Amino acid sequence: MKVGIFYHENKVSPKVVSGLLALLNERGAEVECFSSEDAIHSVDRLIILGGDGAVLRAARRASVLGIPIVGVNYGRLGFLTEFERGEEAAAVELALDEHCRLLHRAMLEVRHGDKVMYCLNELALMRRIAPDSEDAVVRLSVEIDGTPAGEFTSDGLIVCTPTGSTAYSLSAGGIILTPDCNAFLLTPVNAFSMRSRPIACADKSELTFSLPHGGDVVMHCDGIFLGEMRQGDLVTVRKSQRYATFLTKGRGDFFRRLTEKIN
Repeated sequence: MKVGIFYHENKVSPKVVSGLLALLNERGAEVECFSSEDAIHSVDRLIILGGDGAVLRAARRASVLGIPIVGVNYGRLGFLTEFERGEEAAAVELALDEHCRLLHRAMLEVRHGDKVMYCLNELALMRRIAPDSEDAVVRLSVEIDGTPAGEFTSDGLIVCTPTGSTAYSLSAGGIILTPDCNAFLLTPVNAFSMRSRPIACADKSELTFSLPHGGDVVMHCDGIFLGEMRQGDLVTVRKSQRYATFLTKGRGDFFRRLTEKIN
C-alpha cells in the first residue's frame, strides 16, 4: 500500500515526520511526504499531521483524487482529526486497514459567475470591514430551489456542511449535525448576539444569494478568501457530487470526541 504523509513544515517537527515514516516502513508501506496540498498526488491513503486547517486544505485536494484521509491532531481543537498527538501508531494501523470504516463527508459546490469552488466546512458571505465601508450590516436576499426565502439583514450568512456545523452551531448555540447527515445549514451571523438560529436545508436544495440593495460582501470558503460579491451578482450553493473520504474508527467515536472537545 502507498501512504502519503501531509504536514506543515513550520508546525510539525522533522523528528515527528521521521518517526511516522519509520512506523510505515516497518509495516512494509511505500511512503511519500507532502508539505504542500498542491503537491499531493496519487496515494492509497493520506495521513495528515496538523490541526483542522491542515485537514481542510488536504481534504479538498484529496477529494479530487479520491484519497481517503486520516488526521493526527497537531493543532488546537482537532474536530476533524481521528487521533491526538502521540497516537501516530494507531493512525498507521487505521491507514493500513483495508477494511476500516469510511466516512463520506459532504462538500458544497459554490458558483459565482464562471467560477466554481468547493467547500468541506463552510461558505461565509460577510460584510466588508473597512474604513470606507458605510454599511454596518448587509442585506442578502435568499432563494431556496427558486422560491424566495426572505431577506436577511445581518453581519453575514454562513452555509455550512454537517462537518462545519460542529464549530459554527456550537458558537451560535444551534444545531450540530452528525457528519453523515443529509442536510446543510444556513446561519445568519450577528457579531453582537449569539442568538442566531440555523435554518436546516435538505441536501438536494439549491440556495441562491443576491444583493438587492447594493453593498459589498466578501466571500470565504473554508477560511480562504474567494473574492467579493456585488449588486447584480448571483451566488448559488448546492451539495457537491464530490465528497471527502475520512478513515474512521466508527460513528460512535464522533460523539466521544465531540464531548471531549466541548468540555
